[in-house]
Amino acid sequence: QVQLVESGGGLVQAGGSLRLSCALSGSIFSFNRMGWYRQAPGKQRELVATITSGGTTNFADSVKGRFTISGDNAKATVYLQMNSLKPEDTAVYYCNALILALAVDPYWGQGTQVTVSS
Repeated sequence: QVQLVESGGGLVQAGGSLRLSCALSGSIFSFNRMGWYRQAPGKQRELVATITSGGTTNFADSVKGRFTISGDNAKATVYLQMNSLKPEDTAVYYCNALILALAVDPYWGQGTQVTVSS
C-alpha cells in the first residue's frame, strides 16, 4: 500500500524557516513527480511546488524565491525548504506523489500544519 508520510510542520514567526519532508513507501516503482500543495481555511487547495524524478521543478508564483524543493530518489523522499515565511503561508501542507506505473491519479499524504505568526 502506497503511503506518504509528512513531517516538519509547526509554528514559526514571520521571517522564519521550516523544512517539510515527505517519504514515499509501499511502491516498487519510483515516482514520476512529487510535490506539495496547501490549503488555508476557507480556500481551495493550491499548488506550492513540485519536482519530477528528473529534477525539474515548478513553483507557485507566491513562493518563488523563498521556497525550494529537492528530492532524494534513493530514499523516495522530497523536501520543501521554506524561508522568509509569511503569515499568508499558514495552511495545511499536503504531499502529493504521481506514480504512473500504479495509477493515473496522484497519492496524497494526510497533511501537516504550518502556522506563521506575525
